[in-house]
Amino acid sequence: MNPTSLLLPINQPPPVTTFRSQFLNPTPLRLTPKFYLKRRIQSTVLSSSSVQDKPTSVNPDVFGGKKELSPIQSLVDAMSPPIRIASSALIFAGAIAAGYGLGLRFGGSRNAGVGGAIAFGAAGAGAAYALSSCAPEVAAINLHNYVADFENPAALNKEDIEAIANKYGVSKQNEAFNVELRDIYCRYVSAVLPASTEELRGDEVDTIIKFKNALGIDDPDAADMHMEIGRRIFRQRLETGDRDGDMEQRRKLIYVSTLVFGEASAFLLPWKRVFKVTDAQVDVAVRDNAQRLYVSKLKSVGRDIDVNQLISLREAQLAYRLSDELAHGMFKEHARKLVEEIISTAVGILKSRTRATEPTRVIEELDKVLSYNNLLISLKNHADASRFAPGIGPVSLVGGEYDGDRKMDDLKLLYRAYVTDSLSSGRMEEDKLAALNQLRNIFGLGKREADTITLDVTSKVYRKRLAQAVTSGELEAFESKATYLQNLCEELNFDPQKALEIHQEIYRQKLQQLVADGELSDEDMKALERLQVMLCVPKQTVEAAHADICGSLFEKVVKEAIACGIDGYDTETKNAVRKAAYGLRLTREVAMTIASKAVRKIFITYIQRARGAGSRTESAKELKKMIAFNSFVASQLVADIKGESSDTPPEETQEEQIQQNEEEDEEWESLQSLRKVKPSKKNLRKEIQTEITLKDDLPERERTELYKTYLLFCLTGQITKIPFGVQITTKKDDSEYVFLSQLGSILGLTDSEIVGVHQGLAEQAFRQQAEVILADGQITKAKMVQLNELQKNVGLPPQYAQNIIKSITTTKLAAALESAVGQGRLSIKEIRELKESSVDINTMISESLRENLLKKTLADIFSSGTGEFDEEEVYENIPKDLNINVEKAKKVVHELARSRLSNSLIQAVSLLRQRNHKALVYSLNDLLACDKAVPATPLSWEVPEELSDLFIVYLKSDPPSEKLSRLQYLLGISDSTAETLRAVKDRELPNGAGEEEFVF
Repeated sequence: MNPTSLLLPINQPPPVTTFRSQFLNPTPLRLTPKFYLKRRIQSTVLSSSSVQDKPTSVNPDVFGGKKELSPIQSLVDAMSPPIRIASSALIFAGAIAAGYGLGLRFGGSRNAGVGGAIAFGAAGAGAAYALSSCAPEVAAINLHNYVADFENPAALNKEDIEAIANKYGVSKQNEAFNVELRDIYCRYVSAVLPASTEELRGDEVDTIIKFKNALGIDDPDAADMHMEIGRRIFRQRLETGDRDGDMEQRRKLIYVSTLVFGEASAFLLPWKRVFKVTDAQVDVAVRDNAQRLYVSKLKSVGRDIDVNQLISLREAQLAYRLSDELAHGMFKEHARKLVEEIISTAVGILKSRTRATEPTRVIEELDKVLSYNNLLISLKNHADASRFAPGIGPVSLVGGEYDGDRKMDDLKLLYRAYVTDSLSSGRMEEDKLAALNQLRNIFGLGKREADTITLDVTSKVYRKRLAQAVTSGELEAFESKATYLQNLCEELNFDPQKALEIHQEIYRQKLQQLVADGELSDEDMKALERLQVMLCVPKQTVEAAHADICGSLFEKVVKEAIACGIDGYDTETKNAVRKAAYGLRLTREVAMTIASKAVRKIFITYIQRARGAGSRTESAKELKKMIAFNSFVASQLVADIKGESSDTPPEETQEEQIQQNEEEDEEWESLQSLRKVKPSKKNLRKEIQTEITLKDDLPERERTELYKTYLLFCLTGQITKIPFGVQITTKKDDSEYVFLSQLGSILGLTDSEIVGVHQGLAEQAFRQQAEVILADGQITKAKMVQLNELQKNVGLPPQYAQNIIKSITTTKLAAALESAVGQGRLSIKEIRELKESSVDINTMISESLRENLLKKTLADIFSSGTGEFDEEEVYENIPKDLNINVEKAKKVVHELARSRLSNSLIQAVSLLRQRNHKALVYSLNDLLACDKAVPATPLSWEVPEELSDLFIVYLKSDPPSEKLSRLQYLLGISDSTAETLRAVKDRELPNGAGEEEFVF
């Protein structure tokens, strides 16, 4: 749609109109007459050419047709400015002269002549003014006609415009001439701007700037025309209702105007004030249009890009005012799209049904991608790279059409095809490695994904080369097999570790093929050994392969043998086991490991049944079944694997086991039950296997519990329940102990663990009965007889019985001591007697009770009434006897002495008032004892006379001088007062009355 400008007719005054714009929420805009042009402008916008490099052209008709001159304007047009001025002077002078002559002739007087001169002079002046005032209009009309006559208005030059103005002696600032300039500029800009449905060509800014400079119009006037065009676009939208087209057209106007006026556009183009367009919206308009122009510029750039194109792109970017960041991303996107086109072609070829020449064509397309990528990398490292458009560098498909899981599968197929082609010659060249690395980066493949594809393809090529080397005998003839294989890996750039894995797989396949009949012959072993040498397969790998493949076959045979059960393990089964053990060429260790796994699984099944049994008898039955299975199946199986007979054990084994047990006779003879399970010639009539045990399958505690269960069954016998709740116990003979010994071997119990179970059970039974006998903690002769009889019945050695008796009595004694200390019935003297009797006070009496005993002993010392305090006894001996820290004991002594000091004084005064002089003296001695523990300062009392009475009473008891002197200090009595009180003491008091009076 081409925008048109419809202005009011020339002679019609423009009305004052208020418009409320809907474009970007502008405020009401009041248009006054001075904003309107005096002519009606018909503007025609030519459609943009589809060819980018064709310059924008404007039809001369956009300025309208030529304008005609009026007669007087034609007269003025024919005169030059000097002639026009002279003609005006002649007209004025002639008018004055004619007026004066006519006035003088018809008026007849001089005054009439002067009046006529004035009248005709005024008329002549008016005519001269009219002639001069037409010059600007004539100049404007000639300017219009001059521009309208140009076939290419862009070819105007500034000198021609200035010549027109100078011809008529007018200035460009003249209103009429300036209006014409503005009108021509407005028409031209409107014609240059494309329609809303068309894109900018990119040369609009340069075209407008060139035309503006040719017209010589000032920037403020030109900016007013840009704003006027914006108003026309808005008015046109009101007429057509095309809101989207209006917004798009105005964005183009804002972008072109901003570039035309540059930095001055901020104050020359008041978009925000007139149309409420914010700076951010202006930036968006500039950015969007710049991006569109740059995209159209990028369309001309192909895969054969050169330096000149990159420099041109950079210049265009700067001209379009596009940021480096956006330009960088747009160039990257353009390069990615070019590569995506090639990739799409390659994928189409790869998936096509005609596969005759497709591999070559796919590689050709991928080589195009790599060539283009190398070109961009070289341009990035160019010396003039700073002058190039941003974004030059390696291509990546990340973020484009192929950045997805579904498309990524296509890229993997292409990558696989290129790897296959790279290895088609039988070796990997260095340039192919670099190309693959670039291709991986372009496709955005992860290193693990690319390595997986490369490994898959290379593995197939390696297998093919290896098969050729083996078939041709080249590998076998080579002196160093490892060197040959290493060279092969280097040629294919193949990981030697992966090659070793292939060798191991080949060996395993060969082994599976040869062992398909169930055994390996000598020829098979030689073939495997030859293959092992050629492929450099390590020995441990060979052993592992045999253990896995042959072991699985042997495991099947073992499971079939075990499934036969106790009654089904016949000669046929035995031969099958021996044949498998020898024919599969398994080592004894591997065979035993396989057998052990199967047998232990059966053992665990029996153990689970024993756990779930409802009674001890039922548990013992399940354990007995396990013992039978071990004797008749597991032992026979182990013997067949070893190639030995299981009927009778070797004499050496018997002698060694018996000799070992004779060395431990003392321990085994300690209990009656142990003597029954002790290995001997009597109970070694049949050898059982001891190599397969549950030692590593069950914890020690669970294994000992199972052994204890069967031991209790041997001791108590079988319990049978009959109706009416009656139980019958059937004692077993010593043969059950043989089974018990075998159970210990199956459970993997050591001799010490077996001895521990027997001793623990015997000790438990003896302790239960002994605690009943020694309930009061006292041992009498009758009780010792009972305990000895119990010890014999249980079969516990005497030393163990004595330890249990001592433990019980010690526990009882400890409880008695705890009770005595808690009730205060135990003194430090008794503690010392207990220590002399080798009683461990630390274990018998807790630390807290020993601390309480210390406090009680200290309380007795501070309340003894003697006034004595032995520091060595209190600070050293007593804490040592009670095993209490000395510093902690001192702290307790000091705390107790401080509290008792004041209490002793109060108690002494109370006894004084009660006239109990004897107890008073004891209380004062306690006061002195506390003072010795913690030296005190003189004590204060609210009644000093009572302190004097205390001193007198204590004085009468004839105490030692040092105690009396210390009491005098503590009671705060001076020496003079003390002498007076001593004198009073010697007086006889009559009948006690004086004493009564003295005391109170």
